[in-house]
Amino acid sequence: MRPGTPRRPTARQRALLAELEALFLAEGFAAFTLDDLAGRLRCSKSTLYALAPSKEQLAVRVVTQFFRGAAERIEERIAGIDDAPKLIGEYLAGVAEHLDRASAGFMRDLAEFGPARDTYQLNSGFAAKRLRQFIDKGVADGVFREVHARLVAEMTGLIIEGIQTGVLGRRTEVSDAEAFTALGELLLGGLNK
Repeated sequence: MRPGTPRRPTARQRALLAELEALFLAEGFAAFTLDDLAGRLRCSKSTLYALAPSKEQLAVRVVTQFFRGAAERIEERIAGIDDAPKLIGEYLAGVAEHLDRASAGFMRDLAEFGPARDTYQLNSGFAAKRLRQFIDKGVADGVFREVHARLVAEMTGLIIEGIQTGVLGRRTEVSDAEAFTALGELLLGGLNK
């Protein structure tokens, strides 16, 4: 292993990270102290410090793990699908399903903690890029109307940004999961011939 290369987590550490992810998704993460987490997970604080040097960095690691895992599962879900409308529908359904696992507390903590919010923003940017690819494919395949596909793709990116920043949720009183479901309906209804 090269110097500076992070070690692969042990089986116990992977299990703890999975437990932390479930806990954070259910209850949020900001209110917990390392003592609270050690008690809930029945481990020592030094075990948690082996995962990350601070509670904040632990939160970022778990949030990153959640979004990385969600992205991988969504990509698996759409693997082999060649139909652009089905790609968009399945992709956004996958996003909505994963975000639906997140409690209001988790989403609030995510919005209020800059490094975790940055992770969500990065993931949202990737989602917008994938949707642009699916829209371009649909236009190229002749299944979507040629109505400024590039503009529609950019507008999609802005909507995703509005979901990620919480603006749409505050204005409409819907969850991020519900917003992604509605985005899928809007896109497919507007693009189909």
